[in-house]
Amino acid sequence: MKTRKELKKEAKNNVKNHIIFFIIVCAIAAFIGSEFKGSLLISLVGQDSSFDNVMNSILENGVEETKKKIDDYIIKQKDNETQMLGRTNGVFASSLNAISSGSLYMIGFTVFKNVTNSPTVILAVTIIIALLIYFIFWYYIVNVYQIVLRRLLLEGRTYKKIPFRRITYLSRVKKLNRASKTMFIAWLYQRLWDLTIIGGIIKHYSYLMVPYIIAENPSLNSKQAITLSRNMMNGYKFEAFKLDLSFIGWNLLGMLTFGISAIAFSNPYEIATFTEFYAELRKIAKENQIENAELLNDTFLYELADIELINKEYADIIEIINQEDYKFENYTGFKHILHDFFGIHSYTEEEKLYEKQQLKEFVVDEYTPVIEKQTYPFRLFTIKPKDKKHRIESLNYLRHYSLISIICMFFIISFFGWLWEVVLYLINEGIFVNRGTLQGPWLPIYGGGSILILLCLNKYRKNVLLQFTLAVILCGILEYFTSVILEATHNGIRWWDYSGYFLNLHGRICAEGLLTFGFGGLAMVYFVAPAIDNKIREMNKKVLGVIAIVLIAVYGADMVYSAKNPNTGRGINDYNVSSIESYKKIV
Repeated sequence: MKTRKELKKEAKNNVKNHIIFFIIVCAIAAFIGSEFKGSLLISLVGQDSSFDNVMNSILENGVEETKKKIDDYIIKQKDNETQMLGRTNGVFASSLNAISSGSLYMIGFTVFKNVTNSPTVILAVTIIIALLIYFIFWYYIVNVYQIVLRRLLLEGRTYKKIPFRRITYLSRVKKLNRASKTMFIAWLYQRLWDLTIIGGIIKHYSYLMVPYIIAENPSLNSKQAITLSRNMMNGYKFEAFKLDLSFIGWNLLGMLTFGISAIAFSNPYEIATFTEFYAELRKIAKENQIENAELLNDTFLYELADIELINKEYADIIEIINQEDYKFENYTGFKHILHDFFGIHSYTEEEKLYEKQQLKEFVVDEYTPVIEKQTYPFRLFTIKPKDKKHRIESLNYLRHYSLISIICMFFIISFFGWLWEVVLYLINEGIFVNRGTLQGPWLPIYGGGSILILLCLNKYRKNVLLQFTLAVILCGILEYFTSVILEATHNGIRWWDYSGYFLNLHGRICAEGLLTFGFGGLAMVYFVAPAIDNKIREMNKKVLGVIAIVLIAVYGADMVYSAKNPNTGRGINDYNVSSIESYKKIV
């Protein structure tokens, strides 16, 4: 077994080689509440212990006493302005406060208890649905991101480059459900063992390798992964405990620097160190031939493949790379602006040639590092993706989009933006509110922002960091001036006000909203838009055209009607509603 000093030295080299990338992926983990929860001042998910605290309080003190304690806690936090940098406002801040205080769990418990006797059955059902949505988010994203993060760190040990797309690798090999289930069962076992205190500490280290094992082989079931982790950690739990203790100084520095040092270095450094610890335990397990050690079979996570094997597996890619560039005439005038600047295509022969050239450029950018052994050869993964040719075409984020695709994407994103805000408000305030200025189920600022990112930043898709930065700026300008225009055209009414939010500008935009647009913009460009476009291309164009015309007509009518009769009222443009009062009315 390597010494802690040797493990940390190799971890530092790994972090040094991928510092920016690791900072980003670890910050995402902190942001969604998967790990490093104390590092960021905002988070989508609160502390795990709040659920246990609420349930234990109900058992010990009863429902009414527990409700009173939560009420007092929330009021105290609001009076002292100690929540989230002294900011009690904000989608993320409110969600975190509702979860960490336990009020969200209390609402859920009370609803389940009283649903049959409650006259507000519809409200109860909607709250249950909101809680279910929250659970699904935790189950498939927060819970699973631990696996994804470790996969990235493992690849970073051996390879110079890690594709950003690797965060979706569980979906790509169709093992997301199995991985989610395994992590949930491990989490459940850990919560049960936590009730025994000492047993909880021991089992924490027994299950420590589960996300690493699934990161290497996601086809394993929960029993195999948990048992293998226990066997690997047998005799090494105290070593892992001492390794944890060695980061106390870094944790204290993170507290003193308000999480800056943690985000900038110590979080990636710590998880990289435990990644080295896993690699060492894996080596020992294979040498000692412990039970099921052969299931840790992703050879190319730890060594480079032979060039002959890569050339054989990626023969079709090499063929595309070696093809001559496709020749096509450049558009002029208005077509040139639509085609070259905004990336909007029509169904012409010239466009087909252009798409082939785009596909070649995408293949060169995406696969040259694989051919040169700078990136993990995913086709050599133990679970091989099917339909390679279709997969290459479907991943192409450099593509142009048809007008039909753009219209459909606008309405899809606008609807899900509306759904997102409705659910968050339902969780935080306990009431259903039709969010937005319009009457229909859509928030055009989400759809409009997404389409603007997709079209106006078309030429910057090869640079992820630049794409993110420009998305933040573009959406900030859009949201700011949308607020100004709405206020000017509706007698001073404001549909959102970020006053009191952390880093806000005139209450019209704020840091957390812009970061959300930035990350959402990346998801739109590299994942969501190509996925939607793939489905749209498979559908009947005439049917889609009719649907698009109907949606535009209904949306236009809504715009005209809402111009004179805007959607206003409690929870829409009223910022004085007390969360605690709404909470009391429910429970």
